[in-house]
Amino acid sequence: MIQKLLKTILGTSQEDRQAELYRNLIRHEAKIGGTLFGPVPNGGRREFFCLDERTWIWHEEWTDEQGVRRTKTTRYDVRPNGILKAQDGNQYQYVSKDEARHLRDAAQLYRQRVKAEIYNRVR
Repeated sequence: MIQKLLKTILGTSQEDRQAELYRNLIRHEAKIGGTLFGPVPNGGRREFFCLDERTWIWHEEWTDEQGVRRTKTTRYDVRPNGILKAQDGNQYQYVSKDEARHLRDAAQLYRQRVKAEIYNRVR
């Protein structure tokens, strides 16, 4: 209880500020990544981002022709022996060579855009 009171009086800790900054950067990177494949349809949301050194996430939300809200999340786990992919919590499966090349190309474009639009501006 004292810790909560001190936090309220003194503000957030350095760890909390760093965690918040990290979350904000990931959100910003995800938004940039979501635009790599063309404009996001009105009412939709698309994110593509690097979660950690070996995990890539593709998330998309849209409304279908019947007006039903849909979502799809794809998680790519890059391993030394290949790339594993899981969609919407299903089992991981290895991707084809073509899909691996597409992911590589998207990752390279992502890194270029994120560096140019976020991190080059911070210098």
